Amino acid sequence: MSTRAVQPRDFIRQIVADDLAAGKYQRIITRFPPEPNGYLHIGHAKSICLNFGIAQEFGGVCNLRFDDTNPIKEEQEYVDAIMADVRWLGFDWEDRLFFASDYFQQMYEYALHLIKTGKAYVCSLSPEEIREYRGTLTEPGKESPYRNRPVEENLELFQRMKAGEFPDGAHVLRAKIDMASGNLNLRDPVLYRILHARHHRTGDTWCIYPLYDFAHPLSDALEGITHSLCTLEFEDHRPLYDWVLENCPVPCRPRQYEFARLNLSYTVLSKRKLVQLVQEGHVSGWDDPRLPTLSGMRRRGYPPAAIRRFCDLIGVGKRENVVDVALLEYCVREELNRTAPRVMAVLRPLKVVLTNYPEGQVEELEAINNPEDPAAGTRPVPFSRVLYLERDDFLEQPPKKFYRLAPGREVRLRYAYFIRCEEVVKHPGTGEIVELRCTYDPATKGGQAPDGRKVKATLHWVSAAHAVPAEVRLYDRLFAAPEPGAATGNFLDDLNPGSLEVLTTCWVEPSLTRAAPGEIYQFERLGYFCVDRDSREGRLVFNRTATLKDVWAKLQQAQQQEA
Repeated sequence: MSTRAVQPRDFIRQIVADDLAAGKYQRIITRFPPEPNGYLHIGHAKSICLNFGIAQEFGGVCNLRFDDTNPIKEEQEYVDAIMADVRWLGFDWEDRLFFASDYFQQMYEYALHLIKTGKAYVCSLSPEEIREYRGTLTEPGKESPYRNRPVEENLELFQRMKAGEFPDGAHVLRAKIDMASGNLNLRDPVLYRILHARHHRTGDTWCIYPLYDFAHPLSDALEGITHSLCTLEFEDHRPLYDWVLENCPVPCRPRQYEFARLNLSYTVLSKRKLVQLVQEGHVSGWDDPRLPTLSGMRRRGYPPAAIRRFCDLIGVGKRENVVDVALLEYCVREELNRTAPRVMAVLRPLKVVLTNYPEGQVEELEAINNPEDPAAGTRPVPFSRVLYLERDDFLEQPPKKFYRLAPGREVRLRYAYFIRCEEVVKHPGTGEIVELRCTYDPATKGGQAPDGRKVKATLHWVSAAHAVPAEVRLYDRLFAAPEPGAATGNFLDDLNPGSLEVLTTCWVEPSLTRAAPGEIYQFERLGYFCVDRDSREGRLVFNRTATLKDVWAKLQQAQQQEA
């Protein structure tokens, strides 16, 4: 790809374009480096799209590397889930799958090099003492009493640490930098700690493990990464990143660049908070459709193209800000409006009997699959004497501007006929409306009256004899406040009690009989719905992906009118 054809859209892409133009690199190599200790969320999607996107745009490659340096929290389950999420999002690392654990031996050798050159030492302070000696933002730290151990003693102790002779916490390996530095990350940071824990890949081979700040720059260097892209919380770690590379005989010198992480309204992206939501049972699991995890969004029916579009729209900057979740929902609707087939479903059914329609007669009416896509064609929909309408589409005493069905009023049934409500049947004990008796006008087939009369409402419906039973889970935002916990300090206080409503007596048209998990449809007039993995033969389960109401579009329209 010619770099001249690339139009940089942000400061990182400008840096990459300038580096290529200056001949600094022959090929761009980026990486997406998740820790396999949890599930990816929408914030990770921004990083995935950035790293893989830059590689694609500039003719380079992007590695997938797991920074697996903490065996206590890491599991193969997370590795598998992360790989599935990256693939689902639309990216491929090809043969470039790496693990920090692939480099444990090289990292150990680099640690020995630092000890031999007087740049690292074994410290026997306790973790509490190390924190105490570190100092504060306003006070310098104190040197460890073990800081000036002879090189030979440090080498012996470090080798004995590796051999498993000491318990956890007895010693650590620290870099010898500057205990008076204004950057706390440079006050002799810990490089290695003793951890007698089985690693999900290396087993019991190692009982000392490198810290992230040591492993990450070395992994980048060993893979030939040109641009190491991190979020802003790593900005203060960059001097340590550079120090490690400057003082170890690495094959190349990557450069780290930081960008603002994603903050989303009505959402929490903190791993700690997500773990709490799952472990305390506030959600059903990591793939709960209310969570911002990629597995949750996939189960809810968010198309990967919509997430990529969202990441493209929010851009890449240096300033932290909060993105309105309505923008993400807008991207989902825009994508599904183009791609999702239309079907009819009734979530809260009300029985309707067409008293003048012949008993036993069934017609097949032609319905459009997607008006946004002419190539999607049409499908047959059965029509019969007994139908289900949406209960909300009828009021016995309608207020002004309620144009749907009411006693004596005529409405259009989608793709079918005009019907008029003639009688309301109620339960003798409760007074609840249980049935409507209506008549249909056979001259209005297709929804048009030959005499030119008009109706103000078109309703969806399903034929009772042919409808398929379904459970529908109406998901809403998990939190009721834009900044969960901002008012009380506890994000759980803002959980939305109405974030899930389960409807178990729904009916869908028979074209969905064989709908497969993951398929997404627009239920006409109701929203977008995805077939859930809990579906079984004879009992479909749908998750609401998004409503038809578009908050973001209305906000944009209002802003344009004000301008």
